[in-house]
This record gives sequence, structure tokens and C-alpha cells, in this order.
Amino acid sequence: MLNRIKSELLNLGLKFISVDEKIVRMILETNPSNVNEIVILPAVKMVMQKILKKLQNKRIYGRVYNGELNNVKVSIIRSLIGAPNCAITVECLKRCKTKIIIRIDVCGGIENYERKINIGDILIPELAYCDDGTTPQYIREHPSLANDLDSISSPFVKFQNLLTGNQIVFISRPNLILKDLLINEGTLLFADKVKGDVNLWTTDALFCESLDFVRVLQSINIHGIDMESSVLFLLGALYNLKTSSILSVTDLPGDQNYDLLNSKEIHPGMENGIDYSIKVLIKALPKIKYSLL
Repeated sequence: MLNRIKSELLNLGLKFISVDEKIVRMILETNPSNVNEIVILPAVKMVMQKILKKLQNKRIYGRVYNGELNNVKVSIIRSLIGAPNCAITVECLKRCKTKIIIRIDVCGGIENYERKINIGDILIPELAYCDDGTTPQYIREHPSLANDLDSISSPFVKFQNLLTGNQIVFISRPNLILKDLLINEGTLLFADKVKGDVNLWTTDALFCESLDFVRVLQSINIHGIDMESSVLFLLGALYNLKTSSILSVTDLPGDQNYDLLNSKEIHPGMENGIDYSIKVLIKALPKIKYSLL
């Protein structure tokens, strides 16, 4: 009886709000009006906590933390890990007044012949290869996207019999102005740490980054691996949201000493890289606000 009364009251309340507001309330646990135009989107808990320590005039609305960074109003929302979680969060943000989404988090670094990548480096990608499982679903639902995106045949086909997965890997890109602003400010602060215009590979399977996997990525000049940026960039293009990523390298897949899945060591520069990336973002925010809003 009590559950029936609760359901009837809930259904009564839902009659007075839009479907868009219902989605935001269900997932972000707040009203869409409580989300700012600029959203900072970490995935892992440590990065979220570090940013919140910098946030001034903090107010909490469900999963949304509002406040100011460098005198710029922002919302900070932890997307949680993976492309599906990131996509769900962006779906909420497109139903708010959000215009800019900046993913700040961690990634794996890939050493290759072109550029030396170290733990603690800051990667600001110019593109992401969509080898996750979420972006193909959006391309299936919105076929016109395929005409606007570059793509490659999966490089893994050359090295193994690909029984499943993405035979075609599409390429998504961040907002050019936003990406360049982050690179420029980052270079001024940490010229030796910032690696701009890098190639990123987005995957769902953290525990499938084998040595063979790394070698395939090295063969096509990949510099970093993450689990969210591809779908963020894709949905940015689809929903007219300005997006970019600034990522700190915390491990080196395939490296003898600092492969997350094999190493027992933590590199001393790992946490510094996260701190540096946060400083770059905070320094860039006023220019981002005045250039893009």
C-alpha cells in the first residue's frame, strides 16, 4: 500500500515537469537550472577531490558541485569511468544550459618513435580514435555522423583475426579553439610537460592493454589511451557543445616499470602531473569563458 501511494505521488509530480528535466533529475539529482555553462568533467575520485579543493564559493546540488575557479563560474560533475558513463552525463548536460565541457582526468601514455611520453606529462589531444562500444551506437542512431567523421580500418586486423569489435574505427575531434587555448596556456606554465595535438585511443577494456595491443597502437602513432574522450568529442559535435580533454599520464602500458597491470611501483611524478593539469585548466578558464561563451 505504501509503495502504491509513493508511486502515485511520484507520477503526479512527473506530470508537471518535462521529460528532459526528469532525465536530469534522475541522473544528476538536481534541476537543470543548477548546472552552469562551463562544466568540468573528471572521472576518477582523486582528480575530483583535487579540483574540489580549489573550488571557491562551493554549493552542492545532487551530483553537481557549483562554484568558481579563477573567478569563473563552473560546475564540476564526476562522470565516473568509461564511455557509457560519460555519454549519460553529456546527455544530461545537453538538456541543461551547458555550452562547454572540459574533461580533466588521467590516461595511459604510449611511447613511440615520434614523441617521448613520460608519466606526469599533460596530453591535450587533437583527436580520439573511437574504439569504445558507445560511439558506434550513436553513429548507428545518427547515420549522418559517419559522413562527417574520418575513419580507419581497425589496425588490429593486420595482426590478428578480429572475431568481434570495431572493424571500422571512427575519429572524433575536440573543439579547435578550446583545445588550442588549453595548449597555449599549458605551454606557458609547463612547457616541458605539455604535449599538445596528440593522438588518443579510447577503449572500454582497461585490462586488455596487452603488449601486442600497445604495439599495434605504436604502429599508428598513438600517444595516449583513455576511456571517455572519444564519446565526449562525438557528442560535442552532435549536440553543438564545445568539448576538449586535458589528461595527465599516470602509467605507461607495456613499460617494464610503470605498466599499471604489472608494476608494483608508483612513479613520483604521477600526482604532480594531475596537479599541473588542474593548474593549466584553472589558468585557462578566463580565456575560455571570454572566447567561447
